[in-house]
Amino acid sequence: MKKSTFYKILKFALPYKRFAFLNIFFNILYALFNALSFVMLIPMLDVMFGTTNKVFEKPVYTSIFELKNFLKNYLDYSITTAKASSPENALLIMIALVISTFLLKNIFNYLAVYNVTFLRNGTLRDLRIALYKKVIHLPLGFYSEKRRGDVMVRLTNDVGEVQFSFLSILEIIFKEPLTIIITLIIMFTMSVELTIFVMVFIPLSGIIISKLGKSLKRKSGKVQQESGIFLSILDETLSGLKVIKSYNSEDNFKNKFTDSANKLYRFSNSLLNRNNIASPLSEFLGIVVIATLLWYGGKMVLIDQSLKGTDFIGYMLLAYGILTPAKAISKANYTLKSSMAAADRVLEILEQENTITSKENAFIKKSFEDKISISKINFAYQEEKVLKNFSLDIPKGKMVALVGQSGSGKSTIANLLTRFYDIQDGTIKIDGVSIKDWDMHALRGLMGLVTQDSILFNDSIKNNILIGKPNATDEEIIEALKIANAYEFVKDLADGIETNIGDAGGKLSGGQKQRLSIARAVLKNPPIMILDEATSALDTESEKLVQVALENMMQNRTSIVIAHRLSTIQKADIIIVMQKGQIVEQGSHIELLAKNGTYANLVNLQSFE
Repeated sequence: MKKSTFYKILKFALPYKRFAFLNIFFNILYALFNALSFVMLIPMLDVMFGTTNKVFEKPVYTSIFELKNFLKNYLDYSITTAKASSPENALLIMIALVISTFLLKNIFNYLAVYNVTFLRNGTLRDLRIALYKKVIHLPLGFYSEKRRGDVMVRLTNDVGEVQFSFLSILEIIFKEPLTIIITLIIMFTMSVELTIFVMVFIPLSGIIISKLGKSLKRKSGKVQQESGIFLSILDETLSGLKVIKSYNSEDNFKNKFTDSANKLYRFSNSLLNRNNIASPLSEFLGIVVIATLLWYGGKMVLIDQSLKGTDFIGYMLLAYGILTPAKAISKANYTLKSSMAAADRVLEILEQENTITSKENAFIKKSFEDKISISKINFAYQEEKVLKNFSLDIPKGKMVALVGQSGSGKSTIANLLTRFYDIQDGTIKIDGVSIKDWDMHALRGLMGLVTQDSILFNDSIKNNILIGKPNATDEEIIEALKIANAYEFVKDLADGIETNIGDAGGKLSGGQKQRLSIARAVLKNPPIMILDEATSALDTESEKLVQVALENMMQNRTSIVIAHRLSTIQKADIIIVMQKGQIVEQGSHIELLAKNGTYANLVNLQSFE
């Protein structure tokens, strides 16, 4: 993992540093007792083969520099004494010591893993929460550039990859290297010559393995990217299943999904095969080292007689014991390389700048008292301008309707008023204060929004409406439902306002969903209401019910109505007729009909009398 990437992710682990220190502490003890567990086999073999040095005088501790000799002599003295009474006693002592060292080694290993679990899962939780907060915080414009599936993959798979990389880092930095270092120190005390031989071969093995892992980051990035596309196709399929079936387009979508699944299959195979080669390759290279040691050490025992047979067996066990941590390091190194791509993708979201935020010491007010003033604004989503030098005043308490053909910029006005997007030129003021100077929550607190798409959540009717006012009582909810013409069907449901409405309100009709959206806005009771083609997707009967609900809601309230169906806005105080981002006509319904211009043509097209 790149240094900068590592440190950026590390800050999420800092709150759990206590667990990291405990993990390191127990890993040190594990490494020590791991080496001792093999060393203790040597005196046991000496007892079995009768080659123990006989020490009849109890040794005396002199200094730390003589600690090794003191411990060896003390063990030989204990065995000699035990053997004098019974050879079985000496063997039992050695077996007890071997069991004790293995037991302690495994206890410390468990405690190390126990503590690192809190570090890993805590980091995962905080990273996911930070990422989710960022996802909610980012402006809508960001998601017009990104696939939803890609964002979901970053929040799940990529964060999981980063979580596991932290265990790999701890293994690389502490546990496995400590195990190797402590084992090598003990091996040095047994045979300098053989240990130097081992230390030449181990780095060579590491170089060979690391060269094979260089392409892992690139391959991992491809897997994550294709996972995003894969999930996006699935998400779009489930969302648009009616359209897919009605247009007999199942085969087309099957082909798209199969193509993505095949790419993911190929990329995953390539990545995993590269990853999986680390373990067998490191084991094979380790066995080559062991085989060479058997030849070289065997000569020292059989020909030179410079090494005891039991010491050589113990030495070989220690040398073989290095293979496990060496394999773990090579595997962790591979994991780090593949997780680097995932970490970069997570950080790309976390470091995404949000340009639509509240200023420091932003203006806060909970009431709307005068007017909304839109002055000479220009706006483009990409290159072509959607609004051109657009100006409009909306006095308090008035209903202003925006009409025009699709693409004339009507919905863009709603997006700019709510600061889902920011204007590029000109100003929008509420009560004389630019909306860029308003506190974001205070600004949106003044507004209620009802859109063409009834956005509801897989929850109860009550919880969907409470979004408008989280602390509302059941009585207030029922009153809002009555104003929205929704209580008539809600009261007949088995569980009333506690009824679950399914995914995106799938258990309800279009008109019922829209009336619940209106009830949510009614409960919020904002001074400014924005209706963005709130009835355009409804049938005639549902439209009438929703229109009554809207009229109930808009009484004594400043309303901005974006309408496609002109029948819904004939009572508006001012009707603004838009064409290609500019105002071409404005006035009341009667006045505009009298002009016999663009508005009158639109009315005639809709056969409106």
